[in-house]
Amino acid sequence: MLHWSIGSLELPLRFTWKISRNASDAKTNLLVRAGEGAQAGWGEAAPNVRYAETPELLLAQFAALQQAGLGSVQHLHDLTALLDAANPAHALRFAVESAYVHHQARKQGLSVPELLQVPTPAAAVPTAFTLPIMEPGAVAGFVQAQGMARFPLLKVKVNQEGGADLLRELTRLLPGHPLLVDGNEAWHDADGLLRFVEAVRDLPGLNVQLLEQPLPATCTDDYRHLHRRSPWPLIADESVTDTADFAAIAEQFHVLNMKLMKAGGYLNGVRLLRQAQAHGLRTMIGCMVETSLGIWSALQVSGLAEVCDLDGFLIVRDEPYGLVHETNGHLTAQAQVPVL
Repeated sequence: MLHWSIGSLELPLRFTWKISRNASDAKTNLLVRAGEGAQAGWGEAAPNVRYAETPELLLAQFAALQQAGLGSVQHLHDLTALLDAANPAHALRFAVESAYVHHQARKQGLSVPELLQVPTPAAAVPTAFTLPIMEPGAVAGFVQAQGMARFPLLKVKVNQEGGADLLRELTRLLPGHPLLVDGNEAWHDADGLLRFVEAVRDLPGLNVQLLEQPLPATCTDDYRHLHRRSPWPLIADESVTDTADFAAIAEQFHVLNMKLMKAGGYLNGVRLLRQAQAHGLRTMIGCMVETSLGIWSALQVSGLAEVCDLDGFLIVRDEPYGLVHETNGHLTAQAQVPVL
């Protein structure tokens, strides 16, 4: 029998994490362990309210998985069948699957990319860093305090009310710096979004490279309209969770943002990235607010991505594991499968 356990991680944040739909000063993630001793594997779950995930729900679902025979799993395909039948929250599914994959990698003496048969990640992976929604007067202090100029790409969280002011202020401070504008479904239709784009696109020094999920995932016709008219490539985030009609997605977006917490596991995350590439989409790997364990996991499949937005651990005030280090906007991961 394989021993499994789960526990809560209380994660105070370094600053208020505000996006278009909510704000928080702390997160509660979950840590799953598969096995014991030197061959134990760990996985992280970052519940997201956008997908009706809570720590309490995930704890209850983990208990149900144990009742369903989680401890009797002997192969990855056994685990996949169990998870398919139980259909737990995507974040929990990822934590469970990744813990098992890490356990198996240690047991077999393989790296995670070798076990998953994906390209080896670069030694140092460039990452975006995010400016959350805030008052324009606070931007200069935040940019200086966080040393944002060192990151090769800056993500700006925006909403309808203050998005233009945030872009104006950040562009004034860092003219010409590559930006990714992230709307988190804040606009309601294509016409409203295009009015925003027209209002900001000629700001002096503005250098927007990408526009992420500005409308709700349900606005498929609006996205098709935008696909031909947006001056900036559109990223699908909330529009793709664990599955997608990629022929339809390719008519709406130019880039896929795969997050392992949304995909529900390494295996499905890799499948989504490869399907996106097969349909002519560019690929990106993102994250939730996570410790370096979750970010380490994302880096294992980063060889399949053109863009990485993996700053979630930099938001955590007292990051507990130190499995990933950032230097000049580039991430270096511990080479070995983590032992916590």
